[in-house]
Amino acid sequence: MSRIWEKYLDERDQVVYQKAGLGEKMGIGEKPALIIVDVQYGFTGDSPENIEESIQKYPTSCGESSWEAIKHIKTLLDAAREAEIPVFFTIIEGSKTYSNERVAIKGNIFDHPALIEGEKGTKVVEELNPLIGELVISKKKPSAFFGTPLASYLTAKQVDSLIVTGCTTSGCVRATVIDAFSHNYRVVVPEECSFDRGITSHAINLFDMQQKYADVVSLEEVITEVNRLKASV
Repeated sequence: MSRIWEKYLDERDQVVYQKAGLGEKMGIGEKPALIIVDVQYGFTGDSPENIEESIQKYPTSCGESSWEAIKHIKTLLDAAREAEIPVFFTIIEGSKTYSNERVAIKGNIFDHPALIEGEKGTKVVEELNPLIGELVISKKKPSAFFGTPLASYLTAKQVDSLIVTGCTTSGCVRATVIDAFSHNYRVVVPEECSFDRGITSHAINLFDMQQKYADVVSLEEVITEVNRLKASV
């Protein structure tokens, strides 16, 4: 399987990382949960239009690449639901009553009217509509863990590993992966199920997470593991 980051690495990079012993596989646990990070209209736009058009309405939009990923996330979500794997969503929303400076990123972009709490830009896209019993966690910082009750819910479900999807690869997905790893969870990132506004940033962050904090693998491989868990229930 060719990897999206390969064209960005030179021979020295590949040798150094390999000799350092990085990139070893952890594997998924027996009690995973699926985390869908910030797949909301503010990051996807209303439809699969190019990013230059999409950011006119939603300045944080990742454009058409988000909609390609959504199709794959939906496939994984359906499989997770069938296997009775816990599902958690996160969203970012600016406050109506308090300063939005440094919400998720530096600056105050979440003062934008489309990204304020209650507006469409803060809603999970309809294609992934959360079901009753699937928690939607509002956060103000990149990680799904920071300032949220996520860890306590995972403990209650006896979760031992996380499948992390969503956006952006270089931002909230990466922050969530690092915090999950720091909490001693095994972490899996299906390559097709994350997206970013910049292809280089997307690719290099997938590579870096694969080397240090997570197994970045194909969606097909994750689905196989999810089906194995379903069969063992």
